[in-house]
Amino acid sequence: MKLAHGWTLLRNGQLVDGTGAPPVPDAAVVVRNGKILYAGPSAGAPETPPDARVIDAHGGTILPGLVEAHFHATYFNVLELQDLDIRYPVEYVTIRAVKNAQTALEAGYTAARSGGSLFNIDVWLRRALDEDMIPGPRLAPSGREICGAGGLMDWNPDYRKIGMEGLVLIVNGPDEARAAVRKLVKDGVEWVKTYPTGDAAAPDINDHHSLSMTFEEMHAVVGTAHNHGLKVTGHCRANQGIKNALRAGYDALEHATFMDDEALDLLLERNVPVVPALWFEQASVDHGAQFGMSQRVIDGHKETLEGGAASALRIQRAGGRIALGGDFGFTWTPHGTYAKEITFFVRQVGFTPLEALTCATKNGAELMGRGHEIGTVEPGKLADLLVVDGDVLQNIRLLENRANFRAVLQGGQLKAGKLAAEPRP
Repeated sequence: MKLAHGWTLLRNGQLVDGTGAPPVPDAAVVVRNGKILYAGPSAGAPETPPDARVIDAHGGTILPGLVEAHFHATYFNVLELQDLDIRYPVEYVTIRAVKNAQTALEAGYTAARSGGSLFNIDVWLRRALDEDMIPGPRLAPSGREICGAGGLMDWNPDYRKIGMEGLVLIVNGPDEARAAVRKLVKDGVEWVKTYPTGDAAAPDINDHHSLSMTFEEMHAVVGTAHNHGLKVTGHCRANQGIKNALRAGYDALEHATFMDDEALDLLLERNVPVVPALWFEQASVDHGAQFGMSQRVIDGHKETLEGGAASALRIQRAGGRIALGGDFGFTWTPHGTYAKEITFFVRQVGFTPLEALTCATKNGAELMGRGHEIGTVEPGKLADLLVVDGDVLQNIRLLENRANFRAVLQGGQLKAGKLAAEPRP
């Protein structure tokens, strides 16, 4: 993505810089050629040229652009699992993915890590984003996912004579696991997403206390991926699946729902980041019945919610790393509502607003491998910034409403928010 040319001064707001440090009242952020030159008290800001763009925060909050750490660009209006792979042609899914990327940027998310994609749409989506062809977040793609045969994502029965090639690579044994990773290498992904465990959504096949892959398959995935410079993550609910992933050398965990002390110790020893993705579980409990979800599945999501919230808080209090993101794109978790995840962590899990914002910015950027470029408001980093009306530390829900955004900047360029709709004088 191109960087802005010239100078921009953001002033008259409190700065929440994403590092976890206390907010800076009456702060200023000076941007030169798309990078942050200064961030701190207004009194110490360097002078800017007369033609510098000035963004007045009007007493609101200046913070880093948010990072969606579990982004499904190709999900939309998903009512049941089968909607993910056979309901729409790939051409239409691609168009919807472009729209979802734009929505994410407008919602204040300037970066995202893919949690899986139909075909390798997110790989080409990243290229279009990097070339400024379309608006959207900086994207780390993962393409198709990997799951063991008969596991959570292998839902098309054999009599249909259709595979899962568009969404998931189904494997039987380590050799097929290696072959699946090699296909993803050729596709151009950055992350390899796997399914070590099942989920409450599939109680009859592969529930949230069962495994979807063997340790040998997972170990083969990691060895092959790391050989090609790729990172590996996995959908981990069951405690044994979490341990298998950590012992196999996974670089991140999705959910990490049911953790015992041994699993936590393994996680902390390797400092592996976790994306709990809890709002989806709460939304499933709250709205599942109206969308035809069985009580058995709802009860499973409730158990997952309670276990996941407890594990996330334990990880945070023990000094582990949490990034925020979730399964948005389902009918009850539409794209654009990503900040509900942040609110949930503050109001239900027990994180402070400052902790939750650090998870949603700095930790997400580090998870993407781009912590040196984005995620905090510090000199030398790219000017991916969000300016919000009001004090987000006092009212975290301000982030849920795009009408509260004065400006969304990406590389210093004004991309969204109220000011983006106004002509520059």
